[in-house]
Amino acid sequence: MKLEELVGYLDRLLQPALFRDYCPNGLQVEGRRDVTRIVAGVTASRALLDAAVDCGAAAVLVHHGYFWKGEDGRVTGIRRGRLRTLLANDISLLAYHLPLDAHPELGNNAQLALRFGLVPEGRFGEQDIAWLGRAASGTTAGSLAAMAHLVLGRQPLLVGDPERLLGRIGWCTGGAQGYFEQAIALGVDAFISGEISEPTVHLARESGVAYLACGHHATERYGVAALADHLAAHCGIDCRFIDIDNPV
Repeated sequence: MKLEELVGYLDRLLQPALFRDYCPNGLQVEGRRDVTRIVAGVTASRALLDAAVDCGAAAVLVHHGYFWKGEDGRVTGIRRGRLRTLLANDISLLAYHLPLDAHPELGNNAQLALRFGLVPEGRFGEQDIAWLGRAASGTTAGSLAAMAHLVLGRQPLLVGDPERLLGRIGWCTGGAQGYFEQAIALGVDAFISGEISEPTVHLARESGVAYLACGHHATERYGVAALADHLAAHCGIDCRFIDIDNPV
């Protein structure tokens, strides 16, 4: 598959032009023209790039790429090392941030809902990134935390009454604790995200709404993995997901 064909396909699928994002979406570093193998992962870390080199990949596809707003733009240190690996091996880097969070089937929030058994009912937040829905009847905050532990392979932090029965639930993967207050206003019984900050604990305690912090990396593994499977099935290209574990 030609690189320009791959970029065009992904742009049509994920529609990055619809999003105001904190980084450029799509092709971030241009490599060789012919793409026969893709390595996908959550973050374009040095470990993922080295894995791509080892397996002869022509492109790396990630959720967290480079060139974030507010970052120092100089090509030095760790940034220089990562870019040198890509350029020296003629490997392209493609990154889709908010477009991959939001996609209705392949996105991080959609994939987390599938794994947690949540039934989506709506969206909220900036650019409708966060989701609303319901869990199975009889689900408590404690049983939801236990499910998250089983599915994600790590113990989530639950702030709230584990015995509370859950009706309406909000969720947004990654570092989306900033949507918690909006979720409370929408009448949720629990909110799921990846990270938690100090004010979030007080909001949970004072509102009575349960908050589950399940890990930024842990909650965002599944969108890019689903996208890799999609490319393999629909484009006939070798696309493999490699999970570089991250405890955050």
